[in-house]
Amino acid sequence: MTANQAFPTGKKYCAALLVGTVLGGLAVPASAQTAPPAATAQIPDVAAPSPVAAEPARTIRTLIVSGNQRLEAETVLSYTALRPGEPYNNERLDQALRELLATELFADVQIRGVDTGDIVVEVRENPVINRIILEGNRRLKDDKIAPEIRLSPRQIFTRSRARADVARIIELYRRQGRYAARVEPQIVELDQNRVDVVFEIDEGPRSKVRQINIIGNERFGDNRLVQEMATREARWWNIFGSNDTYDPDRLAFDQQKLRQFYLTQGYADFRVVSAVAELTPDRRDFIITYVVEEGDRYRFGPVSVQSDIRDFNAEQLQRTLPMEQGDWFNAQQVEDTVTSLNELAGLFGYAFADVRPQYDRDREGLTMGITFRVAETPRVYVERIDISGNTVTQDKVVRREFRLAEGDPFNSVRVSRSRDRIQSLGFFQENLEITQEQGSAPDRVVLGVAVEERATGELQFSAGFSSLERFLVNLSIRQRNFRGLGQELRAAVNYSSYSKSIELGFTEPYLFDRNIAVGFDIFRRDLNSFNFFNNNRETTYEQVSTGGQLRAGVPLTENLSLALRYGLVYDEVTLSEDVFFTDPDGSGPLPPVCDPFRAGRYLCDVIGDRLTSSVGYSLLYSTLNNSIRPTRGERLLFSQDFAGLGGDTRYLRSRFNAAKYWNVWNNFIFSVSAEGGYIHSFEDGGPNRDPVRLTDRFFLGNPQIRGFDIRGVGPRIQRLFYLTNPDGTPILDDDGNPTFNTDRNSIVDDSLGGRAYYLGRAELEIPLGAGARDLGLRPSIFVDVGALWGIRRPATNDIPPGDPRLFRDVLTSEGLRQCTTGGASPTVTPIPTGASCPAGTNLLQTQVLQPFREVFLGNTPSPRVSVGFGVNWNSPFGPFRIDIAKALISEPGDDTKLFTFNVGTAF
Repeated sequence: MTANQAFPTGKKYCAALLVGTVLGGLAVPASAQTAPPAATAQIPDVAAPSPVAAEPARTIRTLIVSGNQRLEAETVLSYTALRPGEPYNNERLDQALRELLATELFADVQIRGVDTGDIVVEVRENPVINRIILEGNRRLKDDKIAPEIRLSPRQIFTRSRARADVARIIELYRRQGRYAARVEPQIVELDQNRVDVVFEIDEGPRSKVRQINIIGNERFGDNRLVQEMATREARWWNIFGSNDTYDPDRLAFDQQKLRQFYLTQGYADFRVVSAVAELTPDRRDFIITYVVEEGDRYRFGPVSVQSDIRDFNAEQLQRTLPMEQGDWFNAQQVEDTVTSLNELAGLFGYAFADVRPQYDRDREGLTMGITFRVAETPRVYVERIDISGNTVTQDKVVRREFRLAEGDPFNSVRVSRSRDRIQSLGFFQENLEITQEQGSAPDRVVLGVAVEERATGELQFSAGFSSLERFLVNLSIRQRNFRGLGQELRAAVNYSSYSKSIELGFTEPYLFDRNIAVGFDIFRRDLNSFNFFNNNRETTYEQVSTGGQLRAGVPLTENLSLALRYGLVYDEVTLSEDVFFTDPDGSGPLPPVCDPFRAGRYLCDVIGDRLTSSVGYSLLYSTLNNSIRPTRGERLLFSQDFAGLGGDTRYLRSRFNAAKYWNVWNNFIFSVSAEGGYIHSFEDGGPNRDPVRLTDRFFLGNPQIRGFDIRGVGPRIQRLFYLTNPDGTPILDDDGNPTFNTDRNSIVDDSLGGRAYYLGRAELEIPLGAGARDLGLRPSIFVDVGALWGIRRPATNDIPPGDPRLFRDVLTSEGLRQCTTGGASPTVTPIPTGASCPAGTNLLQTQVLQPFREVFLGNTPSPRVSVGFGVNWNSPFGPFRIDIAKALISEPGDDTKLFTFNVGTAF
């Protein structure tokens, strides 16, 4: 009598249960050669043997176990009812086989000695698992699949457990939308009855939704209804979305979306009769079919409010309802009205207001009457505020953002405001919610907030080589929740060939646990301003700034705050003497004077050291729901800085900034913003010289107004070079005017900044699918408009070909001028300064400048307009933004740019 256990492997395990028969009252031993199998054993079930004639009982003389390696014989026999000295027959032996195989400890079981009574139970134990191997999985990594596998090393291998693991792996792939996935378990036999279990995985393609069919819709077309669903038909352009894969939960959600849509259109009897998802024969795609019944369309009947709360005036509330009798019925308006009435009740301290709409349906007149009944409920007070989930952030950091305290009357607006303030800290997860639970009494409520902390520390290090900056190193560290107290500590070091800086800052948001924010910043910055000529970067002036700032801020109201600051900065601005200085009187070899023909008067005026001592303030009004990534609310900021409390400069700089955000539809975020500024100097700059120094002015360009380059908008001086003939004479056009080299790379362009500017922006952020959201992608389209102007017209130069100012005397080491006879063998004669060359000789000079003309451009408030689209990406390197913008309106001299990108933290 034998039983073999089968498993589909390269070396198959087979199980067969053979039973004996009784012929002529004699026991015939069961064997594979002499008797046909009565049943085949299928794990976990073993079929019962066919009924046989009654047979006489026999006695077990001896009972032994053979073939066992890990299990003791007593353990094997304990799973059966066989015992020495007891009677047995074929039925009891078959039962013993079934019991042993049911333990799933054995691959094969045979019972021998049936005819003699010397029973031998011969077993072949299931192998021990050596290791589990996954092959073919690319979309799902091992760490995602391994938790679903119940088999593990050093366990006994069984076929049923392997089957269950296969089912769990396939279900895991189905949750990923891969319904064509196949898993084949294989085993590799090793010595000592060990095996390696290999799950060969064919992941297959993601099962897409090929087609969505809707049957029964007459009022609205298929395309219109599909727009209301979360599921979309697969299209090649939907590369970032995941809503074109089949998801049973999404199918149920879409049915609710269809019903909601019809209910907003007045179809109160609408229902989805059936929703069927059919898998195509190749198991690659799904075809979804909805069968719907639209029903009749209803209008609103009489609409009224009944209130049992004395603070609610039913007549006044009824006048504020958004629907009127005769309007098409809209279930969304009803839900919104219930929400608004609940919020209004929350303002009066009723946290658990019971607002119920009662419907009066008239099927003949096709009207739906609504009565909003506000049931009586007690006023509610805050019993307790529970905070959980914070492991680093101290409780008081969260509690101080609550606009309610324990014992205060409940107020829904303050609860909402508390949620927004906690969210704006940036320490916790998005979509944070404050829960409301019944307290110890009907008039008590417990507020709870379960937070999930996010990483608030930022450490960035980068090094590289740039064609502009040469070797560069950036190192910064920032902790926005220092010591779990909400403090901010930051430090940064930047080094390159053209810029060097070191900065340190600290902010304490609650000084001595009072709502007073204080902080300081200290820095040293060494920056080189530049322009481009012939695609080469040329340094213009170098500015070294050393200073710091003290800050303090206090709230005036819930939404209005005041910030004060004092700053002290020492600036050193220089120009390269080798490039921009000359020695006009020939008094020495070192050039002591800034040459306006080389540098321009505007650069010569900026040279010098100065100390700026300034005091300023900012008024901020904000109702944003999230200061980091707002989706609704508004923000107004007005600030002024006065320089003149000592120091060398005196000016008043004023700026304003306003922004408003709307969640316009289905997470589309629309925002408009406007800002502007003006700086007024209390000094007189003199003729052709602006009283506001170049380094104090505003500058405008990328990234403030996209579609333009850095400092690409506003007043500037361009130096155009004359085109000349080989003999040095100017090339003239058909009208006899000189011509210039207009190649952009051959124009020296210096931005001068402005004293006044404005900037406006309208932007629509477009939501993407879950897959794109997980990547942190947020695309948007935008329109930017702005301008920069307001400086005095500077003195400009026009030095045509042949102008003496293009040349400089060639001096001897003693500082004497030289005269030459010219020719192949010239004779050079030194002469004193002021003397004339002898007859037949000419003054020896060299050309040090190319002939040029300076033009002043861009000093106009005329708007510059650009349109484009961009993508924000929360990359592993930090916030990354790409913009493609086209400048629609520009002014002469503006520097446009189609493609720009920025990496770094947005402030």
